[in-house]
Amino acid sequence: MADICMAPFLQGCGTGAGLIIAIGAQNAFVLKQGLLKNYVFISALTCCLADIFLIGLGVGGFGKILVTYDLFMDIARYGGAAFLFWYGFRSFTLVFCQSKLDLSSTPERPDLKTTVINLLAVSLFNPHAYLDAVVLLGSIGAQFPDNERYSFGLGAIVASIVWFFALAYGARYLTPLFQNPKAWRVLDFIIGCILWLIAISLLIPEDCFCRIG
Repeated sequence: MADICMAPFLQGCGTGAGLIIAIGAQNAFVLKQGLLKNYVFISALTCCLADIFLIGLGVGGFGKILVTYDLFMDIARYGGAAFLFWYGFRSFTLVFCQSKLDLSSTPERPDLKTTVINLLAVSLFNPHAYLDAVVLLGSIGAQFPDNERYSFGLGAIVASIVWFFALAYGARYLTPLFQNPKAWRVLDFIIGCILWLIAISLLIPEDCFCRIG
């Protein structure tokens, strides 16, 4: 059996989680569906499939283009690190904001077709989704050889699946927490730390990572 390096997988999990876990239209809609007990499984699955498509596009396609050019690799490495540092800084600034999730705007229970269309819209027609999943994850994944690159993508996919299903089915328990600004400050601080650690890891030589066989 070929050696398996856990570093790409863990980086994929950390990066994916850091980009997915945020107050936004996609998470808000899934959380509302969980609260309403309305197509909970379909809501989580739709978001997961959309993320799998975008992550696969970035890590599988965009990454392959990057690895063929040394200049693109350098731009991807340092640009990806800079972007993660900026993303992390943005999370740290949110620690001082009074952010919370407002769930009072959608009291109705949309039907299945409307639910799926809305989720696809906030997942696939959101420029930030392409910036995060395709450009950023594709750039970071391009730093690894083929087998490790797919481990990185798998890590990001696992983070997406765990998050969306936990959010959908745990909505009734998480809502009081997510409506508390102090809880979001803690979460934003943790996200910032994760993104900065991953940014630093991009600048560390590859042979510094341990391989587990």
